[in-house]
Amino acid sequence: MTKIAKRRFCAARRVPPAIGFTLPMLPLPLLLAQAPVAHADLGQARTDFGGVGLMQTPTARMAPLGDISLNASHVSPYNRYNVSVQALDWLEAGFRYTAVLNQDYRASGDDDRSYLDKGVDFKLRLLEENRYTPAVALGFRDFGGTGLFGSEYLVASKRWYDFDFTLGLGWGYLANGSSLDNPLSAVSSRFDARSTQNPDQAGDFELGDLFAGNLGLFGGVEYQTPWQPLTLQLEYDGNDYRNEPLDNPQTQDSPINVGARLDLNDNVSLSAGFERGNTAMFGITFRGNLAGLSQPKTADPRPAPIEPAPASTTRNWNDVSDDLATNAGMRVRRVTRDGDELIVEAEATKYRSLLESETRANRILNNHTSDDIDTYRYRWESVGLGLRDDVHDRQAFVNAATSTAYDQQYHYGLYASALTQPDDQAPHGETLYDDDLASFSWNLSPGLNQNLGGPDGYLYQLYAKLDAEYRTDANGWFSGQAALNLIDNFDNYDYIASSKLPRVRTYIGNYLDETSLGIYNLQYTRTARFGEDWYGMAYGGILEMMYAGAGGEVLYRPFDSRVAFGVDLNWVKQRDFDQRFDMRDYDTWTGHATAYIQTGVEDVLAQISVGRYLAGDIGTTFDFSRQFDSGVRVGAWATFTDAGDDYGEGSFDKGLYVSIPFDAFFTSSSRNSTTIAWQPLTRDGGARLARRYTLYGLTNDRDMGNYWDTYDDVWK
Repeated sequence: MTKIAKRRFCAARRVPPAIGFTLPMLPLPLLLAQAPVAHADLGQARTDFGGVGLMQTPTARMAPLGDISLNASHVSPYNRYNVSVQALDWLEAGFRYTAVLNQDYRASGDDDRSYLDKGVDFKLRLLEENRYTPAVALGFRDFGGTGLFGSEYLVASKRWYDFDFTLGLGWGYLANGSSLDNPLSAVSSRFDARSTQNPDQAGDFELGDLFAGNLGLFGGVEYQTPWQPLTLQLEYDGNDYRNEPLDNPQTQDSPINVGARLDLNDNVSLSAGFERGNTAMFGITFRGNLAGLSQPKTADPRPAPIEPAPASTTRNWNDVSDDLATNAGMRVRRVTRDGDELIVEAEATKYRSLLESETRANRILNNHTSDDIDTYRYRWESVGLGLRDDVHDRQAFVNAATSTAYDQQYHYGLYASALTQPDDQAPHGETLYDDDLASFSWNLSPGLNQNLGGPDGYLYQLYAKLDAEYRTDANGWFSGQAALNLIDNFDNYDYIASSKLPRVRTYIGNYLDETSLGIYNLQYTRTARFGEDWYGMAYGGILEMMYAGAGGEVLYRPFDSRVAFGVDLNWVKQRDFDQRFDMRDYDTWTGHATAYIQTGVEDVLAQISVGRYLAGDIGTTFDFSRQFDSGVRVGAWATFTDAGDDYGEGSFDKGLYVSIPFDAFFTSSSRNSTTIAWQPLTRDGGARLARRYTLYGLTNDRDMGNYWDTYDDVWK
């Protein structure tokens, strides 16, 4: 049977595009302002460079786990825009753009464009503060960027009543005003001096410069005033500003900086100061906490009340299937009775917690099945791919749902749900309901394409996108996406890169500027299960904004295993700029072998991909991400290829991203999510095909995840 629904049939399988990104229509500062966060207290100021610290200098303090901040600061001649994330308790990561207002972007040939520098920062906590010892952290500033502001530092911070004291040792930019000899020179002569940074070599890892050059002292104190929103800062700066990047020295009248921070509310703060003894500083910071994002689900339907079992099992399974869809978030493919067991094969469509779907379904099934059915088995699938079976003892569930005396016994005792791998055969017994899952779905929403980091500044395209999918059966579907341009400034895009690689991504300006209505996707996809742990997928058509072609993927993913392996191979041809059906001359083979490793360390997922990229370069992509209980995932990736000097500016590809579930912002549960990404440059080296679906994403429920962690919430 065919059903028409406005909701996407399996939104959980969508993966973010590799070029640009699409956001909900919430500016990031507003998004952060809606996110919960504890009141910004002593030791939580953001530096001019982003990250927790004073003004020019960092401290050993860390933000709360999951904290994300967007910070902008101005201290002549620099405007800085920073994003910082506390991905782990002991790791702060940041991404930054610095506009040098009195220096032209020479490569652009436009005197109106200021030089723009990109940088990535890391800070690692080595020791936590206790009563007698300070917090200690090791940090790297402008690591893997141009290195123009590159520094390494070891810093300690100690709280004393309303004062927070910091003292640090710095190398590089933080020590430019120092003449102290580096004690590490006694170990090796490589620590004697740092190399002069050259913007033309942007993006190299200058590992030989780490902890090299003169050693400098920096430090300061932050004071919490009796008026809670206001903190004051006093800082000793180890930089004398006579050796600023780009031969751009600044006058320093004093190494002492003074400043203040005013918290307007829990999420927004203003900062001001006087630096170098002669220069004013102004800044604003938006904060939120990704780990705690949530909204009460007041718009979700209430679970069905438990009623006495009927004398006989219902024959109207169409109505039961509708109830399971609307109340339990399950799209039912088949219902089978095998003796005293009822087997429901279904896809999850609404709740991120499968346990919530199952407990809601238990109530519905209990009210429609006779008491000679003792067990409910949920055989979970995703686009025809069997993932796992969850089994519930009916009477144990009813006891736990109607009496708190049985609650914990159901969770921890004999009647806890059993989780088993599904077999490959259809269940035996009497088929009570069957649906081929053929359906049509569509969705209209706004979107935003962005390009950051080039000499053209911030480029954007606001568009309306229409997504449509027609599902032919359980394992196959057509998907399409059309985009109507509403407003953009991509006519400012100017390609000035020095790369000698084929232009596989740097035509981005042409694609976004030369058409008002484009086809972003139009493909057919089909899945198959080859065995107990083996999955496959094939696809062909218009695969993304810039490429059409065909490809396939195979994934080995054992049930609830920390390790999975996948291989994809694709032949693609570059599309014409009008994003219709014409093609350009360039075509290539691209594909990767990928290992997915759940490290077991603070929910970190490591993905390591080796293969051939769109420009024909061969290399490896490292991707590390962490998912919080809220469902938010934060990650960073870097790609290294054999392009060498042909790569041009950047030398390797890298970026940060945050994937945010929609139900963190809405009162109705959802499996949809959106991804926000920060990438220093759009370049041709290390460019991957933006496949719309991946088998690893399609099979996420193959893992147990936090199945039982949601137990208490489900039973409230």
